Amino acid sequence: MPPKNSDPLDNLIGRVDELDEASRANLIGRLSRERHLLKLVVNTLREGVIVVEASGEIEFANPSSRDMLGFSEKDMSGIGLWRAFPDLARSLNLSGKGYLQEFANVAREMEITYPQHRIVRLYIVPIEDEDTDQEIARYAIILSDVTTERAQTRQEIENERANSILQLSAGVAHELGNPLNSLHIHLQLIQRHLDKLEDSPAVEKMSKSLRICSGEVERLDSIITHFLEAVRPREPDLQDLDLIAPLEESVEFLGPELESAGIRVDIELASSLPVILGDRDQIKQVFFNLIKNARQAMKSGGVIRIRAFSDDEDVYIQIGDSGHGIATENLRKVFQPYYSTKERGHGLGMMIVERIIREHGGQVGIDSREGVGTLVTLQFPQKHRRTRLLEDA
Repeated sequence: MPPKNSDPLDNLIGRVDELDEASRANLIGRLSRERHLLKLVVNTLREGVIVVEASGEIEFANPSSRDMLGFSEKDMSGIGLWRAFPDLARSLNLSGKGYLQEFANVAREMEITYPQHRIVRLYIVPIEDEDTDQEIARYAIILSDVTTERAQTRQEIENERANSILQLSAGVAHELGNPLNSLHIHLQLIQRHLDKLEDSPAVEKMSKSLRICSGEVERLDSIITHFLEAVRPREPDLQDLDLIAPLEESVEFLGPELESAGIRVDIELASSLPVILGDRDQIKQVFFNLIKNARQAMKSGGVIRIRAFSDDEDVYIQIGDSGHGIATENLRKVFQPYYSTKERGHGLGMMIVERIIREHGGQVGIDSREGVGTLVTLQFPQKHRRTRLLEDA
């Protein structure tokens, strides 16, 4: 009587000598179909599967494993594990004629540099035959590509570390604001007392020092304000917005400063621009930062050119200057925090611009040539396109 939980196919194979010709043909057909199904499943797996003999010679390797190791089916047939996976062989202390007999279950994470850089999680598991007492003759090696997983883990760790640093920095910056406000108030009080004194070289010298101190306090306050805007961004309040109005307001606000520096503003706006979904205050801050940057790129005189136009999908604002330009090798640093080409710049302005534009679904492009000037192009999706993007998300 067969064992209670035995496979009917095993029972049938055990009585193969008793079968007639038709039954044998049916058995062979069934075995062939099951073999085909098993091969199909193994070959479809994303994980690599390698079967090796105890001697380390590869008996079978599915397509995923061959792709990971950079071998063709022909190249991998019958070769030793130490040749296909030399790093593993070294890790297991296998020589060219090494044997796997001493290993039970082995787990490793290894780096592969060919055919491309990967990090692979690897398991070696003995294939045991419960029906026999024979010594283990084969091992299965399972390969999983964990390159993306490892990269994501590293990124999460870096993000967590950065967030911790930013939260700490934001707290310190916030606390610095109170003593700075106190300093500003007391400096004003000292200036009022000085204004009541008679003019003298000593009073003039003290007033000059006081103006320097006040200027430095204002600069520190500006740095803290921009830092907090960068590390504590608020979600944009998206409303129907015509970009021309905040653009003209920014130019008008900075007009007296530009005029006193002898800078001419050349504006060319389309008669009308399609509406976008935008936060008016944030967009106005973007325009203010870019126009201010353009002004500071020119010592005296020069031209700021502003263009506004659109196509079927997007609205474009271009702000260019005739300043000193940015070196090619420094262009990629423009959006990095604390990078600035200005002596007294805080290096957060362009980072804030890029973040605001990105949160509006847009893009920022910069073209610059040393000695010629810089052109910043802002690309905003029109309202109908932004709505589609939001719905798709």
